[in-house]
Amino acid sequence: MPQHYKSELKLAGCDEAGRGCLAGPVVAAAVILPKNFKNRMLNDSKVISAKKREMLRTVIEKEAISFGIGIVDSKKIDEINILNASFLAMHKAINTLNTKTELLIIDGNRFNRYKNIPHKCIIKGDGKYLSIAAASILAKTYRDNIMKNIDLEFPQYNWRKNKGYPTKEHRQAISKYGTTIYHRESFKLLPNQLILNI
Repeated sequence: MPQHYKSELKLAGCDEAGRGCLAGPVVAAAVILPKNFKNRMLNDSKVISAKKREMLRTVIEKEAISFGIGIVDSKKIDEINILNASFLAMHKAINTLNTKTELLIIDGNRFNRYKNIPHKCIIKGDGKYLSIAAASILAKTYRDNIMKNIDLEFPQYNWRKNKGYPTKEHRQAISKYGTTIYHRESFKLLPNQLILNI
């Protein structure tokens, strides 16, 4: 179960969702939790059901000292690559925090420094520390809701269900219908045996 990160500094946990998707934005969250925050349900968003994630989102938004969301669309992802887009989304999320933070704890092994705030990268941090787990819940729920909304424009790709990830169904829809404004053209959208006819 995730714990509080031991530090006297006021810290924010950061995580992103949607890095491996073929369509849609990458979404990041930054969360500052109170030192006494407790919730037995809170964990890495990937191991929690969609229903529980939505319940946790409400709790986190209500109880966090501050939280921020950063969104980078597919056009920008194609322009600067997905790794830089993930860092940019995190920077945008941190930018919107209304409380000054003295330390950033980041899920993953790389990060572009944000202003003069020290940071620590933690592999699988969303399963280890509460503030990163909270950020993973917010990033995932915000992104899932974006995908549900754009699914209304392009229902043939079933983003409501696959959320833009490279499922067999999603790739077959790309092969059949081509790409949309939400697809990441810099990604390998189809395996080599499927040629896209546009």
